[in-house]
Amino acid sequence: MFDFLRFKEVKEDDIDPMLEELRAELLESDVSYAVTEKILDDIKASIVGKKVKRGSDIEETVKETLKKSIYEVVGKGAEIDLIEAVRNGPKPYVIVFFGVNGVGKTTTIAKVAYAMKRAGLSPVIAAADTFRAAAQEQLEYHCQKLEVPLIKGKYGSDPASVAYSAISHAKKIGAHVVLVDTAGRMNTDADLMEELKRVVRISKPNLRILVLDALAGNDALNQAKAFDENVGFDVVILTKVDADSKGGTILSVTKELGKPIIMLGVGQDYDSLIKFEPQWFVDRIFS
Repeated sequence: MFDFLRFKEVKEDDIDPMLEELRAELLESDVSYAVTEKILDDIKASIVGKKVKRGSDIEETVKETLKKSIYEVVGKGAEIDLIEAVRNGPKPYVIVFFGVNGVGKTTTIAKVAYAMKRAGLSPVIAAADTFRAAAQEQLEYHCQKLEVPLIKGKYGSDPASVAYSAISHAKKIGAHVVLVDTAGRMNTDADLMEELKRVVRISKPNLRILVLDALAGNDALNQAKAFDENVGFDVVILTKVDADSKGGTILSVTKELGKPIIMLGVGQDYDSLIKFEPQWFVDRIFS
């Protein structure tokens, strides 16, 4: 009785100005338009009709609801631990890496190999990008520095056969994990996608990782959609996060595709690959 004296029901008119402000902030943070609208619709659905104490700060209620919504989106699957997956998985554990040119895929593979060695695991790297002139040389440089076996083929040779050879070699020497590099041409390249499908069919990976550039903004989401539709992937590693003040790519990919981001590249050093923490991201968005 007399609840109406103590509580008021939140109406659309109460929150519309705040949602407009949030819309602008999310779009400025490189969150895609479609994802922004979905998030704001979710907030509206969860707040409109809700009873709040009279005199309470509705703006704060909206903000906390948004924080919770974003945490739930980016937190799904973020607990996946690459080291533990390899340690507890079949031997050798096969990981195939995808990504367009320039995202930092080759460097990311080197960083993952470094992390595996630090954890006491033995990696083998497969140079299955037999297309790009410098791809194998780049991997060879990293493998020599890290003292990691590299399996490669001639330029123009079948990438799937290189992956297969690497897996066979890993079995022979008792290695824990095979890291397969693949060609990084544009995501619109139909021949590339067919080639990648064949690599996946032959290597039967335990995990498929898409490497995306945090600075690519909405184009990163388009890349992710293309790879997901054509080849399929399980998780994302996001590079160049140290140079990205916005972070909207994280929210766009996780909300639109439901794929977890598990690690972030935050520099050029081998140890500059860190585990993705959802709370860190939420704090960054609202800082």
